[in-house]
Amino acid sequence: MAEIRYAPTDGLTSNPNDPKYWDRSALDKEIHRTFDLCNGCRMCFKYCQAFPTLFDAVEQAGDVRRLPKATVDRVIDGCFQCKLCYTTCPYTEKDGHEFKLDFPRLVLRANAIRRREQGLPLREKLLADPDRVGAIATKTPALANWANRQPVHRVLMEKLLGVHRDKLLPRFESPTLEDWLTEQTSGAAETATGTHPVVLFGTCFVNYNNPEIGRAAFRVLQHNDCKIACPSNNCCGMPALDGGDMPLAIAQARANVERLVPWVERGYKVAVVNPTCSLMLRSEYPDLLDDPKRETLAVAAKKVAAATRDLGEFLFELRQTGHFKEDFKSTPAGPVAYHAPCHLRTQSVGFRGRDLMRRIPQVQPTLVAECCGHDGTWAMKVEHFEQSIENGRKAFDGMKEAAAETWTTECPLAALQFRQACNREVLHPVQVLDRAYRADGFPTPVPQAPTGSKGGDA
Repeated sequence: MAEIRYAPTDGLTSNPNDPKYWDRSALDKEIHRTFDLCNGCRMCFKYCQAFPTLFDAVEQAGDVRRLPKATVDRVIDGCFQCKLCYTTCPYTEKDGHEFKLDFPRLVLRANAIRRREQGLPLREKLLADPDRVGAIATKTPALANWANRQPVHRVLMEKLLGVHRDKLLPRFESPTLEDWLTEQTSGAAETATGTHPVVLFGTCFVNYNNPEIGRAAFRVLQHNDCKIACPSNNCCGMPALDGGDMPLAIAQARANVERLVPWVERGYKVAVVNPTCSLMLRSEYPDLLDDPKRETLAVAAKKVAAATRDLGEFLFELRQTGHFKEDFKSTPAGPVAYHAPCHLRTQSVGFRGRDLMRRIPQVQPTLVAECCGHDGTWAMKVEHFEQSIENGRKAFDGMKEAAAETWTTECPLAALQFRQACNREVLHPVQVLDRAYRADGFPTPVPQAPTGSKGGDA
């Protein structure tokens, strides 16, 4: 066989609006190049099962081009889009390297082509559209939550949908965050007062499953004199993208951009509660909507991406300009375990939720930068659930070793994973800030300090 060249082939693209994206032969060229590069490097051996599966298979086959399609599919299915390999990879375009390697996006492309060729299974259709499931379940949340606790129902879900019977599922809550925000703004699109303009992007999980995170975010932004816009938003599209439902992912991205861009053009930043969703808006939307037939939308996607901030990142920017308030009245006092989500680490914006918690007197955050193993809908699937728990062992152990009463993470699904594996409730950092602003938020009061003094060390 001829030697595989490491320079990008003519099959390289990450734009689903490019006809070449859907060309199976073009994909195969990039699979061979990428797999061969990864096999020679092996820097990512410690991440998901895709890499050890690949390395073992190549050792047996001798050449990536000899791998049977079933083996290639196993490699593809082993990737759960944590994207840590992209952060580590020395061959990426973001680092200016000519090889332009992007393993996670190659997997997304392979999944999309497979689903187009084979159709979308019922499980993937349901998991790809949290808004549909959430809108139905929150009509009768008590019934939905009760059903999800019943063994017979869970066995049926496993048999019919492929959702593991032992997987802890998120609760549904009512009222939703959007309903609550409508009450807070009296039906207006934004709050009446405030100096720092920001759109609160609540995300579908927070809207339907944990609205208290969004309520805490609203209160903290309001406390810091923000003028908060609360337009309706739908799922960011990551579940659809992961599952290979590219048309739905593009439709969800388009709907969000069309709602957000008028605010961005007025100077608003977009503060996103969930790092997975901020990653989508920031990194995936410009590609998903890069369509020469819709140039206005493509430009709008880039504007939204440039204005997007993780919630902690936005609040930390306020602090950098002297506008973040540190008038804390109570404190969790002592060690606080802080888990850094994979999709926050991938954005390379620092751990600002942790940094802000440091400003609360007597708080000592311990950083745990290990994957929890949940990874979107991946952990819910019957074939991946047990592996997801195994993948999260280092994170579970790290959080326990922090010996902290308070556990935190920006990722609501990581919080769900910690609850399942460790039986611990986990707060979003913004919930810690929200409580610390109140005298009754934590049992320990903040000692009265002279006017002008600050909280903990930065």
